[in-house]
Amino acid sequence: MTTATLEHGDSKTRLKIIDADTHLSEPPDLWLKHAPAALRDRVPQIKQYNGRTSWVIDGDKPIGLGANPYSAVLKDGGKVMDVEDFGPLTYADVHPGSYAVKPRLAEMDRCGVWAQIVYPNILGFGGQGAAKVDPALRLACVQIYNDATAEMQAESGLRLFPMALLPWWDLAAAVKETERAKTLGLRGVNINSDPHTHKDEDGQPIPDLGSPRWDPLWEVCQALDMPINFHIGASEQSMDWVGGQGWPSLDTSLRGALSGSMLFFNNGRVMANIIYSRALDRYPQLKFVSVESGIGWVPFLLESLDHQLDGMAGNRRFEMRPSEYFKRNFYACFWFEKDDISQMIRKVGVDNVLFETDFPHPTCLFPIDDLDARLSGLTLPERDKVLSTNAARVYNIPIA
Repeated sequence: MTTATLEHGDSKTRLKIIDADTHLSEPPDLWLKHAPAALRDRVPQIKQYNGRTSWVIDGDKPIGLGANPYSAVLKDGGKVMDVEDFGPLTYADVHPGSYAVKPRLAEMDRCGVWAQIVYPNILGFGGQGAAKVDPALRLACVQIYNDATAEMQAESGLRLFPMALLPWWDLAAAVKETERAKTLGLRGVNINSDPHTHKDEDGQPIPDLGSPRWDPLWEVCQALDMPINFHIGASEQSMDWVGGQGWPSLDTSLRGALSGSMLFFNNGRVMANIIYSRALDRYPQLKFVSVESGIGWVPFLLESLDHQLDGMAGNRRFEMRPSEYFKRNFYACFWFEKDDISQMIRKVGVDNVLFETDFPHPTCLFPIDDLDARLSGLTLPERDKVLSTNAARVYNIPIA
């Protein structure tokens, strides 16, 4: 079953469903096609590294051993269901909609999705993979990515909406790139959720996102209505696919499954820090989106933030309760959750929830099944918000 079975609540027209989290398996020539001659040997590209076909940057620094296309959806329509089988896949093995616009649109039409928000892979979900090279090359790689994906957005007929990468290691450059992304027609930005684990070009520690030093970026994002997305795994600190979360006695696939679950809670850490930073008192119109994190943890965390603030920091003054900032400034995405999801959406806030599939990653909804049954506890107007109009409002996507 697909989302094509869903109809708009108040008419016989199809609801324009917006999938708020998908990924682009960057075409092998994405950077080469757009790089100036002086950088062609240094931008991300697929080469041989220690006998393996791999993504490398700056000529010899691996950023994707094996050149895996980060897609579990196979070209024959099947799907890989085990991490150990996922790793060896090549571009020739996977669905062409994983990396090319036209087959992606055809797949969207098949499953009844009208538009998709698109996130990167190779440079990291927060662009942290570029940290291995000098700032000038980092900036060029980010700008080339944004230029290339703006072209893809246009090629898609405004149905694919990639989020811009930012040069977060340089605040002034990040502000300028946000402004440039807006002129390119991009509808939001990605950011490293833990920049304070890095140093700037002068070797000085970069402040965390709660520091007022980030105010110029918040100011331009608010002024230009550019939502700020923090995708799970958007920093080295949170990127732990098969690492320390799972005990060593577990096999690779089980440790991957456990780490994937724990990543969701890491987004709660980022969201809570943003709320407690007081930035939202200074910039009340900012939009933050917690991407690929699910929503079931949100009500507990918000209740806990309210309670802990009273019990442990009662003299700190905010203009609103922590839970109220979420209602005003935050959005979260669900995809696999089934257990009483309609009531959970109401607990989180019908106006604060977006639908995603995570196509074409291993845990993606492929096929999209039981969505109408899962949302049957919502009214039709509520369902329309969650599947379409909330995302259209957040990302300024015309759907009339």
